[in-house]
Amino acid sequence: MSEKFHTELERLKQDTVEMARFARDMLCDSLQALAVQDIDGAKEILSRKKHIRETTIELEERTYQLIALYQPMAKDMRVIACTLKIITSAERIGRYGKDIANMVGFVKDQPEFMQPPPITHMARLVTGMIDDVIRAYETENIRPIENLSKRDDAVDTLWHSVFREMLTFMMENCRTITRGTYDIMVARYLERSGDHACRMAENVHYMVTGERIEIR
Repeated sequence: MSEKFHTELERLKQDTVEMARFARDMLCDSLQALAVQDIDGAKEILSRKKHIRETTIELEERTYQLIALYQPMAKDMRVIACTLKIITSAERIGRYGKDIANMVGFVKDQPEFMQPPPITHMARLVTGMIDDVIRAYETENIRPIENLSKRDDAVDTLWHSVFREMLTFMMENCRTITRGTYDIMVARYLERSGDHACRMAENVHYMVTGERIEIR
């Protein structure tokens, strides 16, 4: 395979890493805006939607062009296939950030729970998973994602815990319905982001080793 191909492929990988981190930051920043009810911050996050969509389209087009021009095989083809998966999942994570930012105006001044749900802890786990997948993809070292399954199990447990707690609070006090509903949605988006991290990790593992795994 030509030197030009590998130069373009490496540049594509680095741009994909930047896009994935941009999406991760959208998720983190939206959670922070929600926590402090920062309307202006939420609006700024919403303005990033156009950038992440345009970047997704650009990176996908560059990926297809590499396939058409060079017809890569073996490891090179696995890198390209993995890159497409990373792009798709990263855009989805960024859109979850956009969706959470949309909630800020609706929960502003809503009654707070005396015992807040463990969303902050859940978010820390999920963003850590995303960071490690990006690192594994960038370095082609699978060690950061070796224990992802256990971390995903912890995220799933927290999701079910938030769901049960919020339903209980809403049944006991109807004034908490609005805030409780949005907290359930946030927890669900975090759980789905964790799932996307697992799917990305499966593809990174295949890219590096040539072996397919399933992270449950």
